[in-house]
Amino acid sequence: MGGLREVAVPFVVPGPSGVAVRTRLGQLTVSDEEVLRRVGVHLGALAGRDLKARCRDGLAHDAEAWAVRKRELTPHSSARWAGSVTKATHDQWALARRGQFARIRSLEAGVRMIAHRLSLPVGSKGAKKTPGGYRSRREWHAKARRLRVLEDRLARERADCAAGRVRVVRGGKRLARTRHHLPAARLTESRWRQQWEAQRWFVQADGESGKRYGNETLRIAPDGEVSIRLPSPLKELANAPHGRYVLAGRITFAHRGQEWADRVEADRAVAYRIHYDVARGRWYVTASWQIPVFRTIPMAAALTHGVIGVDMNADHLAAWRLDVHGNPTGSPRRFCYDLTGTATHRDAQVRHALTRLLHWAKARGVQAIAVEDLDFTGEKTREKHGGRKRFRQLVSGLPTGRLRARLTSMADQTGIAVIAVDPAYTSRWGAQHWQKPLTSTTRITTRHDAASIAIGRRAQGYSVRRRAAPPRAHRSDVHGHRTAQAGPDAPGREGPRRRVPGPRTRSVPPDVERTRATSASTTVRDAPDAQVWVQDSLLLTD
Repeated sequence: MGGLREVAVPFVVPGPSGVAVRTRLGQLTVSDEEVLRRVGVHLGALAGRDLKARCRDGLAHDAEAWAVRKRELTPHSSARWAGSVTKATHDQWALARRGQFARIRSLEAGVRMIAHRLSLPVGSKGAKKTPGGYRSRREWHAKARRLRVLEDRLARERADCAAGRVRVVRGGKRLARTRHHLPAARLTESRWRQQWEAQRWFVQADGESGKRYGNETLRIAPDGEVSIRLPSPLKELANAPHGRYVLAGRITFAHRGQEWADRVEADRAVAYRIHYDVARGRWYVTASWQIPVFRTIPMAAALTHGVIGVDMNADHLAAWRLDVHGNPTGSPRRFCYDLTGTATHRDAQVRHALTRLLHWAKARGVQAIAVEDLDFTGEKTREKHGGRKRFRQLVSGLPTGRLRARLTSMADQTGIAVIAVDPAYTSRWGAQHWQKPLTSTTRITTRHDAASIAIGRRAQGYSVRRRAAPPRAHRSDVHGHRTAQAGPDAPGREGPRRRVPGPRTRSVPPDVERTRATSASTTVRDAPDAQVWVQDSLLLTD
């Protein structure tokens, strides 16, 4: 056990800090769609120009440079539009910077792994957690060449990081590369061009508390009326006073609609984003606002009614309910999902599985769900897992971050706490201690079901191991009555056990003495040649 790492303490995951709801912009006229397109194209060009300036500044960027960029954009739009564009640019550059750091860590891990395996003799076997040498001289030579390639890439990434250079593709790098593989993506050039242009549009504005309905640029009234403050070059398209354009359609938010209405009526800040879905041919609007992060409930209060341990897998969530003592109750549950297809389909599958999980927890009266605090950032490299391509694809396809974020956001509305536990050894120890005892002729307990028990017990502070049996002598009351069998308030717990006639052995039942006596008398009485002795009456005379 000396080689095991220390298990981190479980903690209650804090709730979400923001809310985003989306609805469709319906009942739009031809002129409405034309205005939205022209606004998106114009502001998208400004956003691209501003992103170029931000990337050119690199690490030398400061508050003064930010103000200069904003002043340059204001004559071509407005002060508020310029503020939204520059803020979105700053967030995009920061995201690219974090991705650059992650790329460097991945390359460093790959270089270390290849260098270690190249230093070992060809064909040498590795240890339990350390891979051995490469299988053949051919593979050794190929990996030696790949090591030089990774070292060159790592040197370039480190140089870019030191200089503050990042590479950002407005519209998405994946969509840009799809242009060279249109048959595989089942797209025509015109269809791809529509998606590319729509992704590069910019129609989003940050909210501002104190302004009418919480947003002066993109304004949505409580009755669903949508109006846009047009940029300066497009003011001739206005159909309302003060350079505004009012859309013909009305919108309603089905989810959190009352919460959104309360905010806009109180003139609290709400940010909006209008985007176009080319595949469906529909316009959508997304409203988002910040919410205060409530103080997480104590761990003991969350575990008052037990916990549900959840083990995430490639195609399902394995869940099992545990009582307050860490014992599994009832039968395990599985919530399946399909992670193939588009990103929208995968996200919907995860959301539906989590919805069923939360409904089940609510019906059972449980106030806490335990999940593993997974992070596969360092587990996706092909250098660590070698030719196990299917395993690498499996690990890369698990939506660990998205699932936890979705679960935290959805559980916050149901009053259920999410407890994150250390994922170390949960599958191994769960299968070792719980899989076989819980398997019967009518129920097959899988390794994932057993892992969910280990996750739940770790969240409760119990060890994964089942309760050890008492010593052999203590199983038969050799040392007297075991007071641990009864609670402190049980009557007669300190008294002797009830006397049961007969010997106290495992081979003879307690009432064997009485049974044998009865059998013997019956045998003697029924025997044909037996002589029955009868006692004479006692003499009562003197």
